[in-house]
Amino acid sequence: MGDEVSGSTLEHWDQSAFHAKLRAGREALSRLLQDRRLDCGRPLTGVELEIDLLEHDGDPAFANESVLQYLHTAGDEEALYSAQSELGAHNLELNLPPRLLDGAGISWYEADLAAILAEVREAADKAGTYVCPIGTIPTLFTDHIGLEVLSTAERYRVLNEGIMAARGEDLAIEITGAESVHWSCPNIAPESANTSVQFHLQVAPDRFARYWNAAQAIAGIQVALGANSPYLFGRHLWAETRIILFEQGTDTRPAPERRRGAAPRAWFGSRWIDSVLDLFDENYKHFAPLLPLCGDEDPVGVVGSGDVPLLTELRYHNGTIYRWNRPVYDIRSGRPHLRVENRVLPAGPTPVDICANMALYYGLLTHFAEMDEQLTERLDFNTAAANFEAAAKHGIQADLVWPGKGLVPVRKLVLEELLPAAAGGLARLGVSARDADRFLDVIEQRCRRGVNGASWQVARVQVAEHRQRLERFDALRAMVLDYAAQSAGGRPVHEWEV
Repeated sequence: MGDEVSGSTLEHWDQSAFHAKLRAGREALSRLLQDRRLDCGRPLTGVELEIDLLEHDGDPAFANESVLQYLHTAGDEEALYSAQSELGAHNLELNLPPRLLDGAGISWYEADLAAILAEVREAADKAGTYVCPIGTIPTLFTDHIGLEVLSTAERYRVLNEGIMAARGEDLAIEITGAESVHWSCPNIAPESANTSVQFHLQVAPDRFARYWNAAQAIAGIQVALGANSPYLFGRHLWAETRIILFEQGTDTRPAPERRRGAAPRAWFGSRWIDSVLDLFDENYKHFAPLLPLCGDEDPVGVVGSGDVPLLTELRYHNGTIYRWNRPVYDIRSGRPHLRVENRVLPAGPTPVDICANMALYYGLLTHFAEMDEQLTERLDFNTAAANFEAAAKHGIQADLVWPGKGLVPVRKLVLEELLPAAAGGLARLGVSARDADRFLDVIEQRCRRGVNGASWQVARVQVAEHRQRLERFDALRAMVLDYAAQSAGGRPVHEWEV
């Protein structure tokens, strides 16, 4: 959830100065675009994975600092990944360095993810905990929720204070699915139930709008096939409950703004875009700063002198707006670039599942972004948003609206039309046919069997409740321990025993 802040940096927070810096940052980015000074290199990708920690009884283990201590004494992990705390003390974030997908790139990701998770499991074992890559942790119950659930890093306290001050009242978690949750909370700790995987893709500036629009258009497909978050606070809710929890758990809108339909900070968006600047303009228009940290840089002056601006304020502000596909301005090896950060998918269940989701995403994204006739010419934005919500609610059993198909079961759509499209997109990225076939076959088998992480969790809880006669909370504990064990085994979720 962003860079660290400290007491000394808090002294530099200034709302009016921050707004001026946001405008200057936007102007500096505009000049970089006009002067074609942003990197147009090859399509580098990156992955961030968030995971949960479990106690031996299946409850969340609030022990990320202990696990990090063991990791940081385990050798040179920087060569393969970096690890840090996330919002909850039971969360960790793992970041892999950027790379290309060509050749066996997806298999390399799978091998690295497996090696990293094995190392984290070893550290977790030393700390007396288990590792669980899952969308919403099923055993985080309302009795757990309090400020003590949050990680100790200062940025999380500051973020909590900023969100709650902007909102002016308790958060309301109101979700109706197979069952329902109606609960209020005076802090942002409920959001710590969520863990996700984020896929990054560096894109040429003049192609950014095509790629962002395509990512939005296929977001419902991704969520339906990759759903892994059916339980929250002991209740069976949406297939990907993480989506609605993120919206409600970071909602800074006071009640009058909610009634007027103001945008929440976890936002799908309102329209197709023509430029990355459209998104930063929306950031400025719709969202008040939560972390108004001002640096000393004059971004317009830096650009004018021919140097590369940091755009600190623009990036801080963007980092507190949780778009499902977020624009990223960053600098690598002294060169500025733009990325699409895809944030729609939950964590897990296994490296091969994550990489299958990756193959489907990058394949479809490239296919549709590079088509002469853009998908956005045939798919209404509001329909894409409705697909996203339907997929979050119903997962792999969702019916979605698609150009030329009307309302169609997502499994049928993927099998008949989208798998070949994804294969073509991967070929365009230089991915080997062997890699494409192997990982897209995992997606095919999910569709044919109707099984993904969410459906497996529900089936496993039903077994625990009806065959083993366990009460719901104990059934969830049994399920999540079984999930963690089968996840460590590495087989894709559609092959797991129930």
